[in-house]
Amino acid sequence: MQIVTSWMRQGIQQGELTLILRLLNRRIGEVNPQLQERIQTLSTAELENLGEALLDFTTAADLEAWFEGR
Repeated sequence: MQIVTSWMRQGIQQGELTLILRLLNRRIGEVNPQLQERIQTLSTAELENLGEALLDFTTAADLEAWFEGR
């Protein structure tokens, strides 16, 4: 049985957040602070969904549309 502490979950989520922001910056350019704040409020599962969706993004408008459509 694996015991996952809240610290471990927080570390995993922080790692995913960091990776998603790096990928977005590379894919669509620098993400504005308002969108960064919205991304930081996402759960781990939502970050994973965003990670898959961002492969289709070409502009920040795609990211904004993703937020509107979720």
